[in-house]
Amino acid sequence: MALRDELLKSIWHAFTALDVDKSGKVSKSQLKVLSHNLCTVMKIPHDPVALEEHFKDDDEGPVSNQGYMPYLNKFILDKVKDNFDLQDFNRMCWTLCARKNLDRTHLIISNDDAFKIWCIFNFLSEDRYPLTMVTEEIEYFLRKLTEAMGGSWVEERFEDYKLELNAKQQSLNAWELISVVGSGHFSKGMDRQTLSMGINDVYQELIMDVLKQGYMMKKGHKRKNWTERWFLLKPNSISYYVGEDLAEKKGDILLDGNCCVESLPDKEGKKCLFFIKCAQKSFEISASDKKRKQEWIQAIQTCVSLLRLGRPAPHREARQKRREQRLKQQAEQEELELRMRELQTANETKQQELEAMRKALEEAAANAAEEERRRLQTQTELQDRYRTDLEREKMVRQQMEEQVAQKSTELEQYLQRVRELEDMYRRLEDALEDERHARQDEETVRKLQARLLEEEATKRVELEQIHLRQQRAISETEAEKQELEKERLAKESALQAAMKQLEQLESERQGALEQYQTVMKKLEDATNNTKTWKHKVAHHEGLIRLIQPGSKGNQMITNWGPAAFSEAELSLREKEWQERKNQPAQAQ
Repeated sequence: MALRDELLKSIWHAFTALDVDKSGKVSKSQLKVLSHNLCTVMKIPHDPVALEEHFKDDDEGPVSNQGYMPYLNKFILDKVKDNFDLQDFNRMCWTLCARKNLDRTHLIISNDDAFKIWCIFNFLSEDRYPLTMVTEEIEYFLRKLTEAMGGSWVEERFEDYKLELNAKQQSLNAWELISVVGSGHFSKGMDRQTLSMGINDVYQELIMDVLKQGYMMKKGHKRKNWTERWFLLKPNSISYYVGEDLAEKKGDILLDGNCCVESLPDKEGKKCLFFIKCAQKSFEISASDKKRKQEWIQAIQTCVSLLRLGRPAPHREARQKRREQRLKQQAEQEELELRMRELQTANETKQQELEAMRKALEEAAANAAEEERRRLQTQTELQDRYRTDLEREKMVRQQMEEQVAQKSTELEQYLQRVRELEDMYRRLEDALEDERHARQDEETVRKLQARLLEEEATKRVELEQIHLRQQRAISETEAEKQELEKERLAKESALQAAMKQLEQLESERQGALEQYQTVMKKLEDATNNTKTWKHKVAHHEGLIRLIQPGSKGNQMITNWGPAAFSEAELSLREKEWQERKNQPAQAQ
């Protein structure tokens, strides 16, 4: 159901609740309040001047539903987005209409349960106003409610109720449906709490799109500990909470067409494990028993398949199919009625033709009787006129008797034909009736064959699609396996080459280390030897002082005072000292 159609049903209830005198119109002041509340709850900016400008030609008069619809579509519904709480919107409309229409005299359910039944009615009702729920949808809702309460469906009780319903109106409005459920007519033997839980389960599935819910154990991503959570499955996500009161939400598992769910063997002391793999994360979950594990796996796989095919939730798709089936049956019924009218028209035409033939036969018989009467009159006149001539009269009488015999024979034959025609017409009517029944049987069989062929074709297409997916998955798996094998062989060869290079580098490193140690040893010995000789040379240079006659030139200054040699002598001494220094190094 489109969001606009769903919103219009709730708004229709609110609008009719404001129509106090049931005239089909509501005052503009009440519509202002209704429009403001709608904008507030749907988070739409409210323009108080728009309503005044829209109905400026009718300042004080009331506005009908048809007159309010253009404003509602243009200034409210066209601006609606998915950023508001639909449940708050429904409660606002429920508050307006329940105050006027809900009679709690004989109800055993709470106001919240009545609100949930009202929402379910809006979901299952026909898209025609005033809103009603047909017998098929009533049976569907009552069956789901009975299953949710854990009871058994009593077909005979509903058949009696259906006969009673068909005798009245063949449908129910929202308040009649609340009265039927709230009075406990179909929940005899069930306590109020069970009935309330059943209503809540059906509401969660049909309105909140909750396909499955229950407690399971979930493995953490960081601490890897197991924690009990209340899981809630919707068509495109799995939400998990601390408890079933939904007070504290712990996270979401977003589903798409690429998600997969697989069964896992028992491990870590946990049984009934299964694995949900999504695009971003993977989740390990433990169910309470094997049956619940299989139910959850099947439910999640169903959601993933629907997302992959782009189809709505199962209950929404089933409701759409039921509506399409009803429309198809209605079209077939109208076509059948048209054909019946055509057959009836043809039958009436045949009856008229038979009546015309009967009248023609009656006229022929009357003409024959009139002719007989005239003949007798003529005979009497001839008898009176020609009484004297007996011989001639005999001849004339013989002739007339022969004519009468011939006419009588012809008349008898004519009447026999009339009786045969009447018998033929009766047989023709019987044949037409048999033909009509045969055509009806043929039409029934043809429809059955068409439906079976359609179901067979659908199943065949599904099987072909499953086979193609299996073949595609097998081919993809084989290709991936071959690619992985090639990659593994390449990596093994690269690993072996790298190991060889590593061993070679290790041997080269050992050789370089040995050479380095040898060089370091030589360097250390040379350094020690050099230091020893340096100390010796320095010691000897400090002790040796040659005393020679001094020159009259400038004296050289050393570390020990004025020198007793000249610059030439100093150069000579430096040269000798350098030679002595180099001799020990060459010796080594």
